Amino acid sequence: MKLDEIVISKAIIESYKDKLVKALDVDVAIVGAGPAGMVCGYYLAKAGKKVALFERKLSVGGGMWGGGIMFNEIVVQDKAKSILDEFGIKSRRYQQGYYLADSIESVSTICSKAVKAGLKIFNLMSVEDVMVRDKKVTGLVLNWTAVEMANLHVDPITMRAKFVVDATGHPAEIARIVEKKSGIRLKTRTGKTMGEGSMWAEVGEETIVKNSKEICPGLYACGMCANAVFGGPRMGPVFGGMLLAGQKVAGDLIKKF
Repeated sequence: MKLDEIVISKAIIESYKDKLVKALDVDVAIVGAGPAGMVCGYYLAKAGKKVALFERKLSVGGGMWGGGIMFNEIVVQDKAKSILDEFGIKSRRYQQGYYLADSIESVSTICSKAVKAGLKIFNLMSVEDVMVRDKKVTGLVLNWTAVEMANLHVDPITMRAKFVVDATGHPAEIARIVEKKSGIRLKTRTGKTMGEGSMWAEVGEETIVKNSKEICPGLYACGMCANAVFGGPRMGPVFGGMLLAGQKVAGDLIKKF
């Protein structure tokens, strides 16, 4: 059989178009495909919810790929080992309470299992704004990352979601858009994003799960974004809190439904 370049192009365009159209009205839209966002998407999709995840970069996984200082090993504490086990990620005990896992296996496995569960991931797509109706976040305004990088004047498209999850990590991008443009007061002490504190792994791992919750009507913070919103410290290359945060927000949203 001869390969026809036009058939190949049509296959890609038609398939992607269908996938994107279906993602324009979903139960949950997640922004950021780090470990917290993908784990959140996995549990939601596994529960039968229609979920789309938008990632501005070419690759998913956030900072997990690089482990610590580009040593591609991650540390996970006792509380989160069960999530590694559920995904089938190999881990080994370092000492009491500390487990090691290969960061490459961790990211690739979480991504694969999440997609197989039904999560739709759109990479190279940026969120430049949100839709707000009656003081509630109801959707996202999307554009290609290449448009953003080239600073082109190209209008975006919109999509609707019953709930939006900000899993953009340290920048807390969606929370800051809401704070800046909507006039909505966030559920923090100041009513605004508070910014993350200096490194403190013990406290950071606890607060990242506690702070992963609704931050205004229709919008949830998940993962490192949650500590950036509520003022918790960063925690470095220990990733149990990220996994647990994704699981917690998914559970909270499933109860909402």
